[in-house]
Amino acid sequence: MLKVDEEIARGGQGQVLNPETYRDSIGTMEQSGKRKWIFPRKPKGKYTNKRELVSYILLVIYFAIPFIKINGNPFFRFNVIDGEYFIAGQPFYPQDFFILTLGAIASLIFIIIFTIAFGRIFCGWICPQTIFMESVFRKIEFWIEGDRNKQMRLDRQEWDSEKIWKRSLKWSVYGVISLIITHFMFMYIVGYEEVFNIISHGPFAKLTNFIVMILFTSAFYFVFAWFREQVCTLVCPYGRLQGVLIDKETINVFYDFKRGENRSKWRNNEDRKAAGKGDCIDCYQCVVVCPTGIDIRDGQQLECVNCTACIDACDEVMEKVGLPKGLIRYASEKEIETGTPYKFTGRMKGFAVILILLVGFLGFLLYNRGEMEAKFIKPAGSTFFVRDGKITNTYTYTFLNKTNEKKIVTIKVIEPSHAEINYSTVSKITVDRDKISKGTINISFPEAEIKLSKQNITIGVYDMKGKLIDSYQTYFEGPFKLQIP
Repeated sequence: MLKVDEEIARGGQGQVLNPETYRDSIGTMEQSGKRKWIFPRKPKGKYTNKRELVSYILLVIYFAIPFIKINGNPFFRFNVIDGEYFIAGQPFYPQDFFILTLGAIASLIFIIIFTIAFGRIFCGWICPQTIFMESVFRKIEFWIEGDRNKQMRLDRQEWDSEKIWKRSLKWSVYGVISLIITHFMFMYIVGYEEVFNIISHGPFAKLTNFIVMILFTSAFYFVFAWFREQVCTLVCPYGRLQGVLIDKETINVFYDFKRGENRSKWRNNEDRKAAGKGDCIDCYQCVVVCPTGIDIRDGQQLECVNCTACIDACDEVMEKVGLPKGLIRYASEKEIETGTPYKFTGRMKGFAVILILLVGFLGFLLYNRGEMEAKFIKPAGSTFFVRDGKITNTYTYTFLNKTNEKKIVTIKVIEPSHAEINYSTVSKITVDRDKISKGTINISFPEAEIKLSKQNITIGVYDMKGKLIDSYQTYFEGPFKLQIP
């Protein structure tokens, strides 16, 4: 039997407050409402390593995307002020907002279904708040102030030279990183070229931009230096939403209470099973590593972000005392209660199919929105005129090229046929990529073909290969004719 290390033998007593359940208070606040500062121990283990790998990949993606361009367009930009929207290098316009709305609805459905099936994996593995907090700011804190016990000692001591130096260094680094994050966030809005241009001109050349930058930097600093895990426990609505969505078959981080109870301190050479004791040795290591300050053994709680730190901590203890790992693990409540191994059930398969279909639907919306949008509008106050036996109407056309290549198009009347089109300039109209082209045309029909004073016509826009790119239905005016039966 392996010997339990000193920290486990102490059981964390004297360092951790008695765990409070979510029914009494949240993990980051006392029952009186006073803030309880969390000093989590630095986690380590296989899940931590995997999470850190995912975090670093996502951080690289976050800092790289503003510099990626596809066919000269930014990979992603969401400039509400100037109305510039790019997703995967494709330009979007106010006319496409119905696509973004449908995409937002599909994304919400995706989140709901994903949560029903897999719980809060998003919170622990992908959420920007978790990634920046645990993989950036928390690591800086460990580097400057040390692990849990050193941080607690530093927090209790007077403001001597050591505390002033360490806190000043930490807060300064936090400020710099918050400023960097803000600059990259602005690159997602106005592009890296404009951000570099603002920087090169100094803070007072564009004072409004500078003030906005400082405000957002202060917000980031406030969140990661002080508010921290309370974003998850007090502000984020997703934690409250999961309480409605999850059920007994949802995958979450669970404590196997059937195996762990009755919990009791570890004693060497003791037959715990014969003594009626469970595998939980009540060492509190799952509590001291929790970044939201909860005790996972109290059951599923809305403060749990599924960060897996408690899994790694418990597995480490189980390995040292010679007990099987998995006392805390990814599982469903049903699996814990019945003891049946987790299976990829028909329900899970159904949810997976729905998720795949939703992703496909989002892709369809993004990439199947037409190459060009054409409109033919009669100018306000205009009417028809008759000349040489033909009735003529004037139209103002607007072409929006949504592709990344120049388009040369022609105009034809689809229905009714036999129309004559007179262009204000040339018959082959050039529309540059991501640009709008406007002009006027006259459409004429033989007077004998116009039976109504106002009738529908369909106008088509064709490329040089004769392919119909877009069509637009409008109306054609003619003289009023009294129909006598």
